[in-house]
Amino acid sequence: MRLRDSVQSMLASSINDPIATIMAANSHLTKTQLETLLIDILSENISGKSLKYDEKARLRLTKATISRGAFNRTLKQAKENVTKSIYTVILLGYLGLFETTTLDPYLEIANQLHAYLDAYKNAVSEGTSMTERIKIISLLRQQLETSLEELSSRPKRRM
Repeated sequence: MRLRDSVQSMLASSINDPIATIMAANSHLTKTQLETLLIDILSENISGKSLKYDEKARLRLTKATISRGAFNRTLKQAKENVTKSIYTVILLGYLGLFETTTLDPYLEIANQLHAYLDAYKNAVSEGTSMTERIKIISLLRQQLETSLEELSSRPKRRM
C-alpha cells in the first residue's frame, strides 16, 4: 500500500471514530488542524523517514491541493492550541481547581476511556474470539459515547 493510501486510511478512521468525533468537537482544534497534526505524526511513523512539508500537504483527505505554507500555518496553529490546552490544565492544577467536584465528570470520562483501552488490549492479548471482542468493545464504546455526549451537552458551569 502506498504511503498516501496508508496515511489517509488511518486519518479517515481516526477522524471518523465516534469517540474521537465527540472529543474533537469539544476541543480547541479545528477538524483541519487535527487532520494536519495527525498527518505530521502518522506520515513519518508510517514512512519511517522525515518528510518535507509539501509531501505532507499532499496527504490531506481533501481533493483540493494546499500549499506547503498553508500546511505549515495550520500545523503551527494546531500545535499552539495543544500547548495552550496543556498549559490550561497545568494552571488549573496549580490553582487547586482539580480538587473541586466540577471536574469529577471529566475525570470519570478519562477513567472510562482508560478502561475502554485496557479492555481492548486485554481482549486481544487473551485470545478472546473476534465475535466476543467486538461485542465487548461495542458495549464499552457505546457507554463512553453516551457519557461524552452527556458531558458535552451539560450547561457550562463557572469555575
